[in-house]
Amino acid sequence: MKRLIPILTIVTLFLIILFPGLGHPRSVESEDRTLSPFFFIKSDHPGPDQLPLKTTSAQVNISGVIADVLVTQAYKNEGRHPLEAIYIFPASTRAAVYGMKMTLGKRVIEAVIQKREEARRTYEQALNQGKTASLLEQQRPNVFQMNVAHIMPGDEIQVELKYTELLVPTDRVYQFVYPTVVGPRYSNQGAASAPAKEHWVQNPYLHQGERPTYTFALSLSLAAGLPIQDLFCPSHKVQTSFSGPSEAKVVLDPLERQGGNRDFILRYRLNGRQIQSGLLLYEGEKENFFLLQMQPPKRVAREQIPGREYIFIVDVSGSMHGFPLEISKKLLKDLIGRLRPTDRFNVLLFSGGSSLLSNQSLPANRETIDRAVQLIERQGGGGGTELLPALKRALDLEKADGYSRTIVIATDGYVTVEEEVFELVRKNLGQANMFAFGIGSSVNRHIIEGLAHVGMGESFVITDPNEAPAQAERFRQMIESPVLTKIKIGFEGFSVYDLEPAGIPDLFADRPIVVFGKYRGRPKGKIILSGLSGEGPFQEAIEVEGVKPMKTIPGLRYLWARHKITLLSDLNKLRPEDRRTQEVTELGLKYNLLTAYTSFVAVDTEMRNKNGTPTTVKQPLPLPQGVSDYAVGEARKLARSAPAGSVSALAPAQTADALYQKNTAREKEEKDKSDIITLPEVQVSDNLIKEEVAKVLQKNFQEIEKCFQKGKYKGKIIIKLRINPDGTVKEVIFDSNPLAALQKCLREQIKNWRFPATRDGHPGEIIFTLKNV
Repeated sequence: MKRLIPILTIVTLFLIILFPGLGHPRSVESEDRTLSPFFFIKSDHPGPDQLPLKTTSAQVNISGVIADVLVTQAYKNEGRHPLEAIYIFPASTRAAVYGMKMTLGKRVIEAVIQKREEARRTYEQALNQGKTASLLEQQRPNVFQMNVAHIMPGDEIQVELKYTELLVPTDRVYQFVYPTVVGPRYSNQGAASAPAKEHWVQNPYLHQGERPTYTFALSLSLAAGLPIQDLFCPSHKVQTSFSGPSEAKVVLDPLERQGGNRDFILRYRLNGRQIQSGLLLYEGEKENFFLLQMQPPKRVAREQIPGREYIFIVDVSGSMHGFPLEISKKLLKDLIGRLRPTDRFNVLLFSGGSSLLSNQSLPANRETIDRAVQLIERQGGGGGTELLPALKRALDLEKADGYSRTIVIATDGYVTVEEEVFELVRKNLGQANMFAFGIGSSVNRHIIEGLAHVGMGESFVITDPNEAPAQAERFRQMIESPVLTKIKIGFEGFSVYDLEPAGIPDLFADRPIVVFGKYRGRPKGKIILSGLSGEGPFQEAIEVEGVKPMKTIPGLRYLWARHKITLLSDLNKLRPEDRRTQEVTELGLKYNLLTAYTSFVAVDTEMRNKNGTPTTVKQPLPLPQGVSDYAVGEARKLARSAPAGSVSALAPAQTADALYQKNTAREKEEKDKSDIITLPEVQVSDNLIKEEVAKVLQKNFQEIEKCFQKGKYKGKIIIKLRINPDGTVKEVIFDSNPLAALQKCLREQIKNWRFPATRDGHPGEIIFTLKNV
């Protein structure tokens, strides 16, 4: 009988459904394998519990401009053997992690901060002694690894960690981001020769569309200090309540219990588009700290804009396949399509290699713009993510005389060469401004924000296709009219030291100037901000003496130390013999902070496993929403045929691009052989995501097929669905009058479907076409 195959406007999604899992090549020989993630294969063996992490939750308290976060991970061993669980998870790039504790039954064990090597030895010793222990290590500034040893059968263990971060508004919009999942990282390092600290990259992942195996919960309390004008969550469905004009409570909707596959994002504006500016003072026992936020001058449009040259670097690797690449196409078409005739531009596409639109920048006329758009439209995504060589190639391009160069990078950032990239950009600061667009639902914010930071530009993160035009417009306004340049901070009568940052780059976005530091003695004198705005010289002063020091904001000391550590890490590639390594280590130990060289470790005093070492299991992670199986190093078909618990491999010659072409040909051949019922188009309302809707349709197409088998119907049917806010189907409407039996069958099946909840809490609408040819 004829078969139903969903085909969307985005053709690449069809390939994902039929042939998912094509990723970076891995050799069968272990010495030739690279550090690559792999697909998790659930074993039916009733021994070890392969999924010990049961829940992860966050309690967030935002007071003014400081967020304090308590993360709780709950582990339970439902198997028959003692376990060591390893879990890779993300955090904010600005997070200062200052505490951890482990709870086992009624026993609470506070973690201590130690040098990384010492903490690892303490943990390994506890592991060998049969003691329950936990170890928290930083693999990247935004990627952490939790090890929990000797989780005995029936055990329930909670591990809590605390961090704080500073919220700095951009264009007067505050944003709190809680990252939920680490995306699969591409690495070309050999597994056998890679250092131990890089082995976290080899982590198991679920297939695209599979929900997280653990639940996710979040509650947030906001005390803004000023009346809140707008508050919204574009990423998840939430329940919001207000206890006053400046205080709000936000709780994740219970329907989002499996929402741990994308960043949680909360945005808010204050009344009158104000921002929290001013001076905070913290009086400690040994050191005093201050935090200054000063509002910049109003943006002034310039009548004459100098010539601009834009180099667009676009990631077309396997992890960008599908949803992220479609966003990139929309973004680049909008950016390139609206360049001025006086501008010049070039496009560099990269995956395992790179290709240029032209050897030199082209004038932005209709012919060259159309040529660039067509080049981008042809991309499907496949291969590795060699960002570093691509960036080197872009920086080496001959510069157009008389033009100000801007480099724009669009990527999900799923690479492991962050430090090398930052070092390259730092060494080329005088060549170009750097703007980075993170594309996807859970991007590597460390590299996206770090690129903009060391490149003296700005960063953007686009998690939804509908955000692309607005972000493109924000980018245009930003680069055409900087808010403030040649910025200087002066101190008169206020004794300060250890300032962070040491210097302030040109201010492109409408955001406050932020300066951390320490001070001596009684606070007095004034702080003066000066620079050049669009109207000429700018100066503003704030009196220090009128500000009362506080003892209730110890987070200032953590934020200062974290900012210092971030600066050291971003601007230089750290080496074991480098003096900066010692400086970061000392900062971590002194201020009780997790760093690349300090870790938290908690050890129970009781010996609980006297029978030997535990079984080690790596907690599998969900693929970030919208990321396809092409981001992971094994093809699903090969992985499914491998024994449970094993890792399948691709022969070296079977690159992702080759498999992509092979499977595309096979798909066409199979399509030509049979009559099919197709879904040529899916339309959704703005509060639904087309890719998510398509997954539900694909999951249920066999039910539709059975209805067509019963009804023996030929022809086209257009179906409109009205969706409740919780994703259930409210109404099924047919625009034509198919056979009564077919209509009844389809209606009965479709009424039971469940789509993702709408993003704004209002009803949604879906229209799709069925055609039996």
